[in-house]
Amino acid sequence: MGEWRSLDALTWPCVREGTGGLSDLLAERANQHPTKVLLRTFEGEYTYAEIQSRSHRLANGLARLGVRASSAVGLFMANSADEVALFFAIAELGAVAIPLNTALRGSFLTHTLLLTRCPIVVVDGSLVGEIDAVLDELPDLVEVVVRGVATGGHPEHRGLRYSSFGELASDLSHEPRGTVKDLDAAMMLFTSGTTGPSKACVLSNRYLLRQGQLHVKYLAITNADVLYTPFPLFHIDAVTLTLVAALVAGGTVAIGARFSASRFWEEVIDFDATIFNFMGATLTILWKQSPSPLERQHRVRLAWGVPMPEWHREWRDRFGFRLYEVYGSTDAGVPVYEPLEGERPAGSCGRVVDEFNVAIGDADGDLLSPGEIGEILVRPRETGTVMSEYFAMPTETLEAFRGLWFHTGDLGRLDDHGYLYFLGRIKDSIRRRGENISAFEVEQLVVSHPAVFEAAAIGVPSELTEEDIKVYVVVRPGEELSAPELLAYCEQRAASFMVPRYVEFLPELPKTPTMKVEKFRLRAMGITAATWDAGRNAPGIVTKKGSV
Repeated sequence: MGEWRSLDALTWPCVREGTGGLSDLLAERANQHPTKVLLRTFEGEYTYAEIQSRSHRLANGLARLGVRASSAVGLFMANSADEVALFFAIAELGAVAIPLNTALRGSFLTHTLLLTRCPIVVVDGSLVGEIDAVLDELPDLVEVVVRGVATGGHPEHRGLRYSSFGELASDLSHEPRGTVKDLDAAMMLFTSGTTGPSKACVLSNRYLLRQGQLHVKYLAITNADVLYTPFPLFHIDAVTLTLVAALVAGGTVAIGARFSASRFWEEVIDFDATIFNFMGATLTILWKQSPSPLERQHRVRLAWGVPMPEWHREWRDRFGFRLYEVYGSTDAGVPVYEPLEGERPAGSCGRVVDEFNVAIGDADGDLLSPGEIGEILVRPRETGTVMSEYFAMPTETLEAFRGLWFHTGDLGRLDDHGYLYFLGRIKDSIRRRGENISAFEVEQLVVSHPAVFEAAAIGVPSELTEEDIKVYVVVRPGEELSAPELLAYCEQRAASFMVPRYVEFLPELPKTPTMKVEKFRLRAMGITAATWDAGRNAPGIVTKKGSV
């Protein structure tokens, strides 16, 4: 089998070599309370002992295929108990788990597999055809393990081997494993790819466990909690901040198949969730649903995530629990949490926690004073609590860690009390008439209109040089809105340079599986025949009633 080897990662002072990984913690918890439910899914529920037994069998099967310490194992799977068990099996072998975005197709799928040089991929039967379609471009791939019934063909060429997931999990022997060091690579998670090709973040055993521990610490998670996520297991929120956090606390994790507004509260109730996470447009979608008795028939005590809506206090009144904001990323970990007690300053996303330093830098990397706006920079106070590197991208890694700070690419400011204010992505700013405008702030302005369901702002070329603002708008179900009405609303509430010139109505915005808007697709659309142009005084285009 092929072997994955990390490039030399940047390290921080005072490296503390130790041992341990996810499988060690699972074994400890299974020994403490074997019959407690660790995992709930749409397939059923599984105790700590059952997941440990299943993961050990899978580790045996992977070892038979040649997987060993530092081997890469791709997981092209929808959320399932089997994928959770595979995470622990791969960790037991000291190998590297690479969960892949199940929405990837063609060149995007090829990019992730070529970059990580996976020799083995475990794939759901429904996705086998997507792997088959790009096999000729994947010279490192030698084994495909199929879970379920394959709907694609099995071409026999290049000596590629196919095997079944059932065979993988059939070995009941108890083979001793080697020691897993906590700074060894354990997983690669990809950046979202909303603005360009995804990068593979190399995450150590310590990263996974410490992020879970910090989440437990700053959200006061206990072994009585049930942590629910509807998001995919190739995302940090589901893997580290839900699954690992539940394991750390000795609690229960509940994993849905995907986010569904119509089924959300029913699923929360069925899973008996006490905590869930939100991201992207999910809160807005739930908020704008018609009221239902189910939205109060739950045990949820808090939800956490980003972005925090302006109506978060009204959310508490309606749904009965408080929302908490955090700031972080796969690359940098989560260095900022909203305190559980008291009220955060308006507009902030929380306070920097003790385990991290956060600063604001200018374009040259020099640190700015409190209140000044610049790039958010992160530096851990513990080794291994940020990613190790962007795999096979040494130039990008060095650029990200220049000056011994991790450069997030986010705009923000800090106040005198350590509260962070997120102001948008640097690359998501629009340069118009000498002004640098945050697309995030334009979107906040537009979605404050009561008829707007969601919106996305981009910069488009202007005949006056620089850029003009275009917004894509989705109208709320049952509402009507014209472009002139929307712009008049914006003009009354914002500086003129923030008011969009172009408006285009869409039935929905293109999104990743984690509900982030794919702005590269919107930029590729440009100005279309359906775009309303305020610069030409075009007649207002009135949308049909929304049907989201």
